[in-house]
Amino acid sequence: MKILKQNVFFSISLVITLSLLGQSAGAQEFPPKKSISIVVGFAAGGATDTAARIIAKKLGDNIGANILVDNRPGAGGNIAHQFAANGPTDGSTILFGSVGPLTIAPHMMKLPYDPVKDLAPITMGVNFPNILVVNSGTGIKTFAEYIAFAKKNPNKLEYASTGPGSASHLAGELLDEMAGIETVHVPYKGGAPALQDLLGGRVAAYFSTYSTAQAYIANGQLIPLAVTGPTRLKSLPKVPTIAESGYPGFNATNWYAFVASSKVPVPILDRWNLEIVKVLKSPDVVQQLNDHGLTPMPTSRDELAKYMAKESAQWGKIIRERKITGE
Repeated sequence: MKILKQNVFFSISLVITLSLLGQSAGAQEFPPKKSISIVVGFAAGGATDTAARIIAKKLGDNIGANILVDNRPGAGGNIAHQFAANGPTDGSTILFGSVGPLTIAPHMMKLPYDPVKDLAPITMGVNFPNILVVNSGTGIKTFAEYIAFAKKNPNKLEYASTGPGSASHLAGELLDEMAGIETVHVPYKGGAPALQDLLGGRVAAYFSTYSTAQAYIANGQLIPLAVTGPTRLKSLPKVPTIAESGYPGFNATNWYAFVASSKVPVPILDRWNLEIVKVLKSPDVVQQLNDHGLTPMPTSRDELAKYMAKESAQWGKIIRERKITGE
């Protein structure tokens, strides 16, 4: 009789456990039934948007879902990051986050979200340097001429960025510090509007992505002066790095990573990592990204978390030394 009661209790427990597991699986369904969006913090037409659309197309094909790229420009990308931090917790909204809001802006201003606590890492997306380009009408043709002009004309040379605390902003601040020059930072809501004013001659320079500037470099409207990363670009082999142009150690690469609300269940975050890493390793996606000067950089979730912490420490130091604010 005792054995019978134990068996009955075990059977009931098993049924309850399986029922709960079934509910849990339903709550963590992948892909989510509702529409899926990849949020981008900059205007359409820039490098972030370009990379997001390339990845979204392949990702949607792989998982059998329609994925919308949702552009929410403004505040150097912080508007989009706040939206994602406070957004849906079922995994239907993921953010193609950028170096600025994730590791730079927290040192410059009080944010309505915490990138570490409110956003969970999924995988690194792409990593690449910026290129210092000038409007051909400036008459500046080399990096040495750029530095010489800035030294002779303090606070006269204006450079565009994709917003306060963005990689393009901090590259300019780092160069000012290392070269002993003072230039004027002019923030925009993304690469496309920054490029418009650069082409129109309203600003002289821009630390641009290759993807944004390549067509205008090709037709001669923009002059590439130097690369902000540790090595030259294969697509622009004659353009030197800033590090080899008299400022050894200069390194200001740009990167975009996939993150989501930290309230998204871990199994969903893990599944997004699996699917996005698969896309970033696809030969056709690698080729498309490379064509735009973007290097795929798939990682584990833990590797991304450690990379972000390292970048935060590096840029925090520069911001304190330069006394940079989000004003």
